[in-house]
Amino acid sequence: MLPLRTPFAGAKGVLLLGALLTNGFVLDHSAHAADRPTAEPAAAAPPTPAACASVQEFRATDCPLTWHGVTLFGVYDVGVGWVSHGLPENGYNYEGESLVNRNGNHSKFLLAPNNLSQTGVGIKAKEEVLEGWYVVFNASTGINPQSGQLANMAATNTTNAGLPRASYSITGDGARAGQPINDEFYGGVSSELFGTLTLGRQRALGTDAMLAYDPAGGAYSFSFIGYNGLMAGGGDTQDTRWDEALKYRLNLGPVHFGAMYKFTDGQAGCYSASAAWTAATCTAETPHNSAYGFDLGGTYGKFSADVVVQRVYQAISVLNPLLGPGSLTAPYQSTLNSINTHPINGANLIGTDNTEFGIVTDNTAVMVAAKYTGDPFKIFAGYEHIRMTNPSNPLGVGATAQGGYLLSGVEDNNLDSPKIAQVAWTGVKYAYDRKTDVTLSAYHLWQNDFRVPSACPPTNFRASCSGFLNEVSLYTDHHFTKRFDAYAGIAYSNVSGGLAIAIPHGPGVPYLHNDNIAPTVGARFTF
Repeated sequence: MLPLRTPFAGAKGVLLLGALLTNGFVLDHSAHAADRPTAEPAAAAPPTPAACASVQEFRATDCPLTWHGVTLFGVYDVGVGWVSHGLPENGYNYEGESLVNRNGNHSKFLLAPNNLSQTGVGIKAKEEVLEGWYVVFNASTGINPQSGQLANMAATNTTNAGLPRASYSITGDGARAGQPINDEFYGGVSSELFGTLTLGRQRALGTDAMLAYDPAGGAYSFSFIGYNGLMAGGGDTQDTRWDEALKYRLNLGPVHFGAMYKFTDGQAGCYSASAAWTAATCTAETPHNSAYGFDLGGTYGKFSADVVVQRVYQAISVLNPLLGPGSLTAPYQSTLNSINTHPINGANLIGTDNTEFGIVTDNTAVMVAAKYTGDPFKIFAGYEHIRMTNPSNPLGVGATAQGGYLLSGVEDNNLDSPKIAQVAWTGVKYAYDRKTDVTLSAYHLWQNDFRVPSACPPTNFRASCSGFLNEVSLYTDHHFTKRFDAYAGIAYSNVSGGLAIAIPHGPGVPYLHNDNIAPTVGARFTF
């Protein structure tokens, strides 16, 4: 059997981060307040504002909590909501339940986490070491306010593995998978003249662009492209953050440029193309999960725009928990290891406890986004074209996904022909006064029919059929102080065609309900 790498334990992760944060910090001398709890370090930003000098100044302003160039920052965001088609909450889930869900089955009130921002905490540093040259560092992580658990979307699947579908709690997929530092963890050097170069776990260029050009700023409760990482990750939500990555940013007057490269990491498992494969006949694979991206953008007066290109190899998508005797099932997604829906013959290579079932693709994404920053209106729009193909190098049983979770089942031939997913969005943010904003957003996702031969009658939809998903949202956000704000809003989403298939094999098992209404109210504190 291949060695089992278990993900980071939540308690150990919190203790590790706590040790990092408490070593040398006091409340009166720490971090920079930001709209998002894990903002990029101000490598090429304006001069850092003066640090808080007293508790009174901390309360009255948004001064950063900085000591000797090191800043402590964070956010706490929680609310209450109602969904028309939801599931019991899961303490590992960090996105709430605002978007239509494949397994949502009844209306319910719930505690809604991280509605505008991911609750979390972090430290960052910018220290001059030579004239005009700085060392930069960032370590930030997400925590779920409803449970105190580290953000861990992978565990929402493993905790539901084998259960009847009607017994599921909320599940999903994402780049935050229980790592002690699950947002970003990197260091590097920065110069206003030569730019910033950083190395480590970092947000993809698509994630940076999403946060800049989404009218809702990536708010989970009111933004499809914030809730679902398909767009930001260039085709897959696990790739909204890249491990083992180099990132370069350069500002030249009104123009800026970015480049990013991810080195291969993890393990690729054991693969066989034979339907009668066994542990003895599969071949150990080498990971080829590199990625690269480029960003070119600029500003002209009140207008700004960016073009982002991303190429990701061996992207992994996890759609459902492992199925079991109590669920609609097939043996390739149950207690047996499987490759391309073929279950193993003989003993499993790895145990299926705490593992996932992944679909693997190579993805190419091109995004164009723009905004107009006026007063009192800000207008946003964007579009992304994503092309997905079966991977040129397969993954096998025992391959690693985000957080070190292993795949006990893997599909490398899920696509009959290239899958084309397209995302378009627009919205407007209106400043009612200096403390109150109102935001209206609309999002549209659609895919082609990539089944060969096409077989998509209305009564027999498959996941390979064309389809669409829509979301519209409206919310208002009022700042009582620089650090404390409250919000209220509503989101409506619906899905149809091939995108409304919950379990994708054969004729497919459809969503239980094809729409969701989700009003939410809550409050946020940032520092």
